Formats: sequence, C-alpha cells, structure tokens
Amino acid sequence: MPKISSKANTMPSSPIRKLVPFADAAKKKGIKIYHLNIGQPDIETPPTFINAIKNADIKVLEYSHSAGNESYRKKIM
Repeated sequence: MPKISSKANTMPSSPIRKLVPFADAAKKKGIKIYHLNIGQPDIETPPTFINAIKNADIKVLEYSHSAGNESYRKKIM
C-alpha cells in the first residue's frame, strides 16, 4: 500500500468540500440546489452540446480554467 506523503497529510481541505454540508442541509429543507461546483450538475445537458462533443475531433476533453473560458466570459459581459 503506498504511503501518503507528509506534505499531503498537512494539505488543507478543499473549500468546496466545506460547503457540501450546507448544501445537504438546504436540500433536506426542500431548497433546490444546483451542484455546479463538482463538475456533475444535476440539470440536463443541452442536445446541442452533446452533438458538438460527438462531432469534435478531440483526443482529451479537459477542464477549462476555473474562471471559465475568457472569450465566453467577454461575450456575456
């Protein structure tokens, strides 16, 4: 079994993980929560996007910058 390094053992928890209990508590109260922070949103993906991915010549589908795609952000501002 591999050992976890001392650096990994002292790494702080993810700030997003600290928010999960608040989201869970809100859900228990019947509040609709959209989990956009974990890369698995609970809303349907538009067919246009699915078709674009199916037809794209991409070897690796990677995450974008955490702030989002700059050209897209400029268009919506």
